[in-house]
Amino acid sequence: MMQDVVVTYVANSLPVLLAAADTIWRFLGESGSVMSLGMAGLGSAVGIGIAGQAAAGAWAKEARAGRNLSFTYIILVGMPISQTLYAMIVMVNMRGVFDNLEVAIADSGLLMGVGMATGLAEMLSAWMQGMIGAAGIRALSDSEGKGLAFIIIAMGIVETVGIFAMVFLLGMIPSA
Repeated sequence: MMQDVVVTYVANSLPVLLAAADTIWRFLGESGSVMSLGMAGLGSAVGIGIAGQAAAGAWAKEARAGRNLSFTYIILVGMPISQTLYAMIVMVNMRGVFDNLEVAIADSGLLMGVGMATGLAEMLSAWMQGMIGAAGIRALSDSEGKGLAFIIIAMGIVETVGIFAMVFLLGMIPSA
């Protein structure tokens, strides 16, 4: 009699346990897509903050010297935001996988990895771009605007890392 109760309990609980396992795996995959955007946004915010501080200092220096404030610094301050866009593109493509529950669960580890790799690559690309932008702003301020093209090229090289990460990781997303 007791054995029948245990067998019935296990038989009734198994679908619930399997559904819970599916939910956990799906949660891991979806977490990867969200983390890609969150980490990239963090990197963009840090990069913009670093470059923005340098711009504020350069504007103060220019104002004290009686010079016109350079609008060019805004370009260098804003460049790190693009990595957030790249991560959003990856995230939107990953979201399409979750329409097919079987693929989402079977490839949840891959999806988590793609999300984390995207987030990390975009975060560091934006952060370093902000650091280059800050150094560039200081250089432009000291040289009265000379060398902008070289600074944009240096920032573009770091931008390329973010673009490559987006393109290569988009190719890793399983098709639903």
